[in-house]
Amino acid sequence: MGILLQYFAAFSSALGALSAGTALGWTSNLQHKIVFFSDYGFKVTEVEFSLLGSMLNLGAASVCVLTGFMINYFGRRGTMLLVLIPFILGWCLLITAINVTMLIIGRALIGMACGACCVSCPVYVGEIADKEIRGKLGSFFQLLITTGIMLVFILGAYNSSQITSSVCAFIPLLFGFCIFFCPESPAFYVMKGKHDKAMISLKRFRGKSTDLYAELNSLIEEEELRMSQNVKAALRKKSSMKAMIIACGLMFFQQLSGINAVIFYTTTIFKDAKIEIKPELATIIVGVIQVLATFVATLTVDKIGRKMLLIISDVFMALCTLMLGTYYGLKESNEESVKGYGWISLLSLCVFIIAFSLGFGPVAWIMIGEIFSSDVKGFAGSMAGTINWSLAFAVTAVYPTIRELIGPSLCFLIFTILSTLGILFSIFIVPETKGKSLAEIQQNLEGK
Repeated sequence: MGILLQYFAAFSSALGALSAGTALGWTSNLQHKIVFFSDYGFKVTEVEFSLLGSMLNLGAASVCVLTGFMINYFGRRGTMLLVLIPFILGWCLLITAINVTMLIIGRALIGMACGACCVSCPVYVGEIADKEIRGKLGSFFQLLITTGIMLVFILGAYNSSQITSSVCAFIPLLFGFCIFFCPESPAFYVMKGKHDKAMISLKRFRGKSTDLYAELNSLIEEEELRMSQNVKAALRKKSSMKAMIIACGLMFFQQLSGINAVIFYTTTIFKDAKIEIKPELATIIVGVIQVLATFVATLTVDKIGRKMLLIISDVFMALCTLMLGTYYGLKESNEESVKGYGWISLLSLCVFIIAFSLGFGPVAWIMIGEIFSSDVKGFAGSMAGTINWSLAFAVTAVYPTIRELIGPSLCFLIFTILSTLGILFSIFIVPETKGKSLAEIQQNLEGK
């Protein structure tokens, strides 16, 4: 029963990621309908629609630090249940909107819910999972994000904005229903001094055959260490500082890998390859590729390891952006020189998305739930989430302007340089956490 409950709890928390995925992909296939066909019955300009896209990132970035305190006060499970409020309110505003202001507020509320999920869900899964399957269960989060993106791509291509939003609003309800039946994290009960409840939770998650007292004692010792130090002192520990550097680096290289630029050029790349299909179908194909590659990552992350997946991911992303940069550089100088070679850009697009979905997409979030000790996990994990969403906003807002100034070829070559730096970062800074307990990971970060 224990192992099945771990899978159920991890999948249930990942339904929050499914909700976040639908929010992330909501703008892609609905822009044309909302801006050019007034799908809502009122005018929405391109500038206003761009604001709708960015409000999600701003909303998410604004609550990550607050969520770090909430998971320690209300619990990991309790915080995930509270997330339902902004989720439902946000989607209701998008369904019933009669002006642009309602759309903007709705997107901001949904963004707040997404940011809270990205902090609370990985922490919860990292604390309830056995070390042998922690990577697999942790990768459910990114898998369901990509599934949510693919789902809303399909819905948006063939349905109105209101119908698409109505279906998306149902997913948070399912998320809350499933989380309601999941136990709270044993680590949270220990933090609150409720050792009896912590043991009950451990029995449910581990079964009766394992040495529960040893794991409980380990949690109690870690909590006693946390209580003996204030947050500032805990953050100054060697393990905490190194974990923060790793987390910030993973978030930085994930968002600046070029994923947003590659997806931005999806339609153009399909046309260059002489594959004349509708833009809506092109985005669906990209969504399917992401889901399949992320699913493969769930099967391999506990076999190949986090560190190796990050390195492999960045190597292929660097090669793909180099090929795209070269292709568009030649096209800018002499368009005739690349005629008949559009398949190269299409291949680069597909391999890049697969590489991102195998490594930096899911693994970065898995490691956020693993590398921090319980005394700083709430604060540090929320800071990492804030950095991620802030970078996502910055890239989304700044990239189109930079592309106009220097051209796509130089943009892709800059992403190649950044991915190369990411390879070095993964080799020399990121530790391997596969098959290690949370206590062993902390000892490794301390250099013991």
